[in-house]
Amino acid sequence: MTKPALSESPAESALPLLEASQSWLAYLVTERRLSPNTVEAYGRDLRQFLAFLTEYQGELPTLQSMVALGPADLRAFLAARRREGIGSHSLMRQLAALRSFARHLDRSGLGNAAAFAAIRGPKVKKNLPRPLAIASARAVTDADSRASEDKEPWILARDAAVFALLYGSGLRIGEALGILRKDAPIEGRNEVTVTGKGNKTRTVPVLPQVSAAIADYIAHCPYALAPEGPLFVGAKGGPLSPRIIQLAMEGLRGALGLPETATPHALRHSFATHLLGRGGDLRAIQELLGHASLSTTQNYTKVDAARLMAAYDAAHPRA
Repeated sequence: MTKPALSESPAESALPLLEASQSWLAYLVTERRLSPNTVEAYGRDLRQFLAFLTEYQGELPTLQSMVALGPADLRAFLAARRREGIGSHSLMRQLAALRSFARHLDRSGLGNAAAFAAIRGPKVKKNLPRPLAIASARAVTDADSRASEDKEPWILARDAAVFALLYGSGLRIGEALGILRKDAPIEGRNEVTVTGKGNKTRTVPVLPQVSAAIADYIAHCPYALAPEGPLFVGAKGGPLSPRIIQLAMEGLRGALGLPETATPHALRHSFATHLLGRGGDLRAIQELLGHASLSTTQNYTKVDAARLMAAYDAAHPRA
């Protein structure tokens, strides 16, 4: 008489789901070529969802239980995250991660988790970009604006050079800090190639004033910058953290009386808005910013229109 097969333990039943999650993350890196930060965030989003399911269902989730989920289960998860104080933008990203994982299961022949496509995401209020005034953006890129701070001159020069790149070339902070020393746009080099979202590269022009700021930083930097190493380094010579630049901007907000919306990323917004306000071509600005969709760049036309209407309301006698 044949002995009945032993039933799998809960941990063994959950193993295929763990393997599927690992293959999905590998797919995001190798096929989608998402940035390491995005892959890490997506992995964290999935782990949080699986932890919720474990408590919600009273057992470790499996491939079978994932496929069997209904819209009500997903709404329960979103409601639980809401109670934890998670905002709509974060919930939308988390839902996007879970939908990506569900599509991976379907592509891999592991099951069709249809509920993820059927559930509606939370409504997100679309805020327009908040650029700085031209005079404020210029002041941010001037090392003398922080002369009163107890910082070494080379650090002030470094931060000013980073800010100059963000405003002068419309870079994201990660793109600026990813530039290697050998690619520094100095000594007559008037462009730089950066790696943006989706690991896509683009080449952007660099103004002479920006090149001069970078050259000034390099001249004062106390560390020997290796050609294959980062152009911008921290106080101890290691790669510069974006948080340091964010803190530098916070200091400038107080010194220059700037609003809370004055962040390093606001310099990128300022780059696009000021170009558009002076007749810049929308398609060209899209390429400079590295936007995949023109609709994203078109948000800056709304900013410009909003500023025109504000000026009209403030100045026109019949407004």
